Amino acid sequence: MAQKTRIAVTPGDGIGPEVVAEAVHCLETLRKRHDLPMEWTRFPWPSHAWHEENGESMPADALDQLKSYDAILLGALGDPGPVDDPDRYLLPDSISLAPLLDMRKGFDQWVCERPARLLPGARQYLADERAKDIDMLVIRENSEGEYVSQGGRLRKGAPDEVATQMEVFTRRATDRIIRYGFEQARLRAAARAEEGRTRHFRTLDGKTCESQVCIVTKRNALRYWGDMYTEAFEEMAKQYPDVATHHELVDAACMKFVQAPWAFDVVVASNLQGDILTDLAAVLSGGMGVAPSCNLNPDENGMPSMFEPTHGSAPDIAGQGLADPTAMLFTTARMLEWLGRKDPAVAAAGRELFDAVAADLAENAGKSRGTQEIGAAVRERLESLTRP
Repeated sequence: MAQKTRIAVTPGDGIGPEVVAEAVHCLETLRKRHDLPMEWTRFPWPSHAWHEENGESMPADALDQLKSYDAILLGALGDPGPVDDPDRYLLPDSISLAPLLDMRKGFDQWVCERPARLLPGARQYLADERAKDIDMLVIRENSEGEYVSQGGRLRKGAPDEVATQMEVFTRRATDRIIRYGFEQARLRAAARAEEGRTRHFRTLDGKTCESQVCIVTKRNALRYWGDMYTEAFEEMAKQYPDVATHHELVDAACMKFVQAPWAFDVVVASNLQGDILTDLAAVLSGGMGVAPSCNLNPDENGMPSMFEPTHGSAPDIAGQGLADPTAMLFTTARMLEWLGRKDPAVAAAGRELFDAVAADLAENAGKSRGTQEIGAAVRERLESLTRP
C-alpha cells in the first residue's frame, strides 16, 4: 500500500485563500478519481490575520509543525487588502514575507525552480513570433547568497545612519545548484525527444547539443563570488559534455531574455539575481497569473518542499472573486508531480491537473472569468476523463 502523502495548506493573505480554495477542490477531485492516500491540513498562518491576533506571523514552533508534512502549498503573503480599507492591518514586507525565508532556510529548500514556457492561450507580451517558442527553466539558488540576512543598521534614522547587508556564498551550495542545473538540462532534453520537439544549441567550439545551461553572475563587479561561480561552472561542465554552456552577466541576461528568450534552456543564478530573472521570465511566458514556483529540497525526503505561485497577494482585488487561480493550479500540479517521486499515482494526478489547466487556458484565451468559474471548469475537465 502506498505511503500516505500529507500536505500543509497555508492560504496566507489577500487572494491567497481564494486561489488556494480552488486548488484544494481540484485535489479533492483527484484524490477521489485516483483513490489517492493523500490528506491535507489547513493552517491559518503565516498571515496578517494571525499576526494581528498573536503579534507574530506564525507560531514559534511553526517549522516543527510543518516538518511532518511532505509538502507545503502556500497561497500568497503580503498586504491582505482590500486597498479601499484605510484601517486594514498592514505589516512591512520585511515582516510579512519573513516566513518565506524562514521556511526556505529551515527546510533547506535550496532550489527555487520556475519554468517559463509560453503555453497556448497565455498572453504573448513579445511581438516577435519566435516568442511562441519560449521554453526555459530558471533555477535560483535559494539558501544563501544575497538573502542570508546578515548585516544591520547603525544609528538608525540619523543623518549618518549606516546600513550593511552581507552576501555569503559557499562552494558547497554553488556546486550543488550548478549540478542540479546540468541534471535538469539532461532531463528536459530527454523529455523533449520523447515528445518529438528536440531543440539544438551551439557550443563555443561549434558542436551542437540538445540541451544548454547558462550561468548568470555579475562577475565584472561582484568578482569574488562571481569568479567562484564561473570556476565551479567550468569544472562541472566537464562532466556534462553533452550539454552546451555559456555565461551571461545579469544585466545582459535581462536584455537577452527580452531580445531572444527562445535561445535559453536552463538558467542558473544566485538568490537575488535569480529572483529578478524568474519574474521577468514569468512575464515573458504569459504573466504572473500563469506562473508556478517551487522551493525544493531534492536531498532530504524528510524535509517538506514548498510550492507557491509567482504572483503576490493582489490586495486591489482581494475578496472580490476576480483572482485567476491558473498559476495556483499549475503550482499544485507541479507539487503533485514532485510528490509523485514516491507514488506514481500522485505523479499521474499531477500530469492530469497540468493538462486540464493548460487545456482550459487554451480554450478560454482572453476571456474574463471569475476565480470559482475557472476552478469549476478545470474540475469539470478532470471529472470527464476516463478513469485510470
